[in-house]
Amino acid sequence: MKLNRDRPTERRLSNVYRFGAGLTGAALVVFGLLNAAGRTVFLTDGGEVVPGVSTAEATGFLAVALGSLLVGGAVVGGTFASSLSIVLGAVFVLGGLVSLVLLDTPYNLLALRLPNVISGFVVGVALLTSGMYGRFSGRLPYDNPYWRSRHPHAVEEPPRRLRPFHVGRG
Repeated sequence: MKLNRDRPTERRLSNVYRFGAGLTGAALVVFGLLNAAGRTVFLTDGGEVVPGVSTAEATGFLAVALGSLLVGGAVVGGTFASSLSIVLGAVFVLGGLVSLVLLDTPYNLLALRLPNVISGFVVGVALLTSGMYGRFSGRLPYDNPYWRSRHPHAVEEPPRRLRPFHVGRG
């Protein structure tokens, strides 16, 4: 797939990408600042509990960094915000799977618990959903900018439906 970068992404789709990345990024920044403000050890296997999830300073710094990246993507908007949301959504889902494996081991250096894993999955799915909205589908409408970029030689107008011919009218 080759996207035409000269053609602006449709405004409605860009708003979805901006809103999804910006809202999720802002929530991560607030959560990360609450984690980093705690008096916890940077890497530990047991941490304080802040709004239902356990914390370590490293988790807070990581959340602030990823949240800031998402807010920056929301400022840029368009295809960049969509792609960034998809990539970071996949990172959160894969990170949740890795965290699930490391929960009760001495390698759990970020003091993660099951609520952390679940919130990572929720954030990942939210980012994937907002990033893929209107971009990946089997039947995109003809006026979708991604359909137009995939079919540059196609007719811009949708094909007209023929009215059925009625026999016996007279």
